[in-house]
Amino acid sequence: MTSYLFPVLLQLLGLVVIVVEIFVPSLGILAVTAAGILFYSLYLVFTTISFSAGMVFLGVDILMIPVVLVLGFKALGASSLSLHKKLSSREGVSSQAPDLVSWKGKKGEAITDLRPSGTVMIEKKRLDAVTDGEYVDAGTPVVVTLVSGNRIVVDKIE
Repeated sequence: MTSYLFPVLLQLLGLVVIVVEIFVPSLGILAVTAAGILFYSLYLVFTTISFSAGMVFLGVDILMIPVVLVLGFKALGASSLSLHKKLSSREGVSSQAPDLVSWKGKKGEAITDLRPSGTVMIEKKRLDAVTDGEYVDAGTPVVVTLVSGNRIVVDKIE
């Protein structure tokens, strides 16, 4: 019975190292170490105990490794090591500058060529802008047609 103890302890150590690999980024070094420990314990069982005991250990490994991985990733999701913070507008996070919405419908002039992005001057203010894919020469009058996020879309005034 004591001949089983060392391989069983190695198996448990290998499973613990797999869990540690989930929490500690080691570029796979711990994963390779865990695999080495598990294979060494299987080698010991097959060579020192018996083939049938080795098959039992192998079956336990095939069942336990996915279970340990799933439980480890679930524990990672619940741990303080993972990002739980969600950015929302209720907390004051805005992906769009509030003053950009006021530019919609305003007219100005392209300072640089818009191919399709460039700079426009609207109400004596330089703004980065894009077109819907059409080329606009510098000096062409433009109008803001859409403000989406921090993106200002302009069209030529015909």
